[in-house]
Amino acid sequence: MSIKGTVTLPGDKSLSHRALIFAAMSNGESQISNLSNGSDVISTRKCLEHCGIEIFDKEHTTFIRGGKFTDPIVDLNCGNSGTTTRLLLGLLAGKGINARFVGDKSLSSRPMDRVLDPLGKMGLKSKSNDGKLPISIFKSNLNGISHTSLIPSAQIKSAILLAGIEASGETSTTESILSRNHSEIMLKKLGATFSTNNLTNTISKSTLSPLINFNVPADPSTSSFFSTAAILLPNSSITLKNILLNPTRIGFYKIVNRMGATLVYLNEKLSFGEKVGSIKVISSKLKNIHISKNDVPGLIDELPLIALLATQAKGITEVRDAKELRFKECDRIKAICKNLINMGANIKELDDGFIIKGPTPLKAAKIKTYNDHRIAMTFAIAGLISNEDIELDNPDCVSISFPNFFQQLKRLKK
Repeated sequence: MSIKGTVTLPGDKSLSHRALIFAAMSNGESQISNLSNGSDVISTRKCLEHCGIEIFDKEHTTFIRGGKFTDPIVDLNCGNSGTTTRLLLGLLAGKGINARFVGDKSLSSRPMDRVLDPLGKMGLKSKSNDGKLPISIFKSNLNGISHTSLIPSAQIKSAILLAGIEASGETSTTESILSRNHSEIMLKKLGATFSTNNLTNTISKSTLSPLINFNVPADPSTSSFFSTAAILLPNSSITLKNILLNPTRIGFYKIVNRMGATLVYLNEKLSFGEKVGSIKVISSKLKNIHISKNDVPGLIDELPLIALLATQAKGITEVRDAKELRFKECDRIKAICKNLINMGANIKELDDGFIIKGPTPLKAAKIKTYNDHRIAMTFAIAGLISNEDIELDNPDCVSISFPNFFQQLKRLKK
């Protein structure tokens, strides 16, 4: 089996969340095309609509009439989306909105105090379940703060900046390692009173312009699943079109290139401040790699795929400083290790990562997805190189980010 062809993917999930949120904050009507069709982004859209923002679709474009927020009369159901929860906590705190946030079982177990604590220092009054959902926030007058985050997280950073747009005085946030910087790029493009100095971002009261004809580039995290298949399956070659190539988002491609994968970047350009282009990926022999603290923020969502690739790479691959994986949609370190062991991989679980010795043939197994879309998609790709078909306990969870994943994969198989 090989995979060949050209792949056009839905819009980037991180940018789709932010495009909806910043459009809702702006004065005027925004037009956005190629939004992600995953459940997480739909959660953000529905929450904004419950807060009085008018959003409608016409042909292939989504229109958002922003500016006026109202208290929701129902709970804001964030589903499985940590991005929805954390960014809207910052946004609605700044807007002085009374709201109650809820989510599914997985989201309700994830830590939200990393956002609530700095927002509390800004003056937000809130009530939570020991730092987790459900969370109620109450109309509060916010003051700017200077915050240093111990966790490199675009969600924490963005939540503080969103609150800071409406707070009195300046708000600054500093991180130890650069995380995804889509919020910063978008704030600058939309005219915020905003500055960046190394790893510190500072914002003060601002009025944002609407997003005019913004086309969301394709999601590099989603593209990495097809890239992994192309690397692992002999005689494969795929071209991924119009991919977001923001340097904070292509850590996966930097790592697999270091492992020996053949990649070609095509048609690179700037679009709305973001680097965009196509990537050609060709089947390749891989070598081992060491991944540590500075690598992790740029490929946190793709580490399950790195683990899979490492099972087929020559030598010992070690991933460290990735404890944040234990606080994603599931404990991904546990999910990666248990499932790969069941498939016959030589992998050792660590508190903050794992060690894998390869190459090792993989055998078919029953896969526990833990209802995590990235675990499900990773092991669907693993099934392509196993001796027989694998069985996913919940394939439908891929709808969180990419409902058409299996159809697209089937189309590329040769």
